[in-house]
Amino acid sequence: MRGPRGTGFLYVRADILDRLEPPFIDLRSAEWTARDAYKLRADAKRFENWEFHVAGQIGLGVAVDYALGFGLDAIWARISDLAVALRDQLGVQPGILLADLGALKCGIVTFTHATLDADRIKAQLAAKGINVSVSRRPSTLLDMDRRGLASVVRASVHYYNSEVEIERLVGEIGGLAR
Repeated sequence: MRGPRGTGFLYVRADILDRLEPPFIDLRSAEWTARDAYKLRADAKRFENWEFHVAGQIGLGVAVDYALGFGLDAIWARISDLAVALRDQLGVQPGILLADLGALKCGIVTFTHATLDADRIKAQLAAKGINVSVSRRPSTLLDMDRRGLASVVRASVHYYNSEVEIERLVGEIGGLAR
């Protein structure tokens, strides 16, 4: 879901809630009962803090309404179809190695190029108006070390993308090494 950065949801099963303590507490998450004592809220609001980004929360609510209106199953199907198309088309490009693992893949497609650095790919695509990002070793140290990777290009498709955009991305990547 494309809600504002810094917003999100936390679901905690009621039967384990009392075993979890928030990373920090304030007067919203706990009651100050004595000089050196407090009592955590009994509900999940114990994970909220007093100061929060109201506009961001409103934006998150709008994003939820939008997604529910479109349909979560429809969103997942669209993202899956676009990601499969991107993987299929990238997989036959010379020098491209798909870096995605797992049986169930999402809309984030990661890859490397045999001769081009991930940052160079990102810069050259940005010059063409195509946005990708680069994930580097420090953000996923154990996985990248295990696979001998320093960085990967990350293309994130979403339900608002089109097949034409997928083809354009692949075409531009194919032309980078030329």
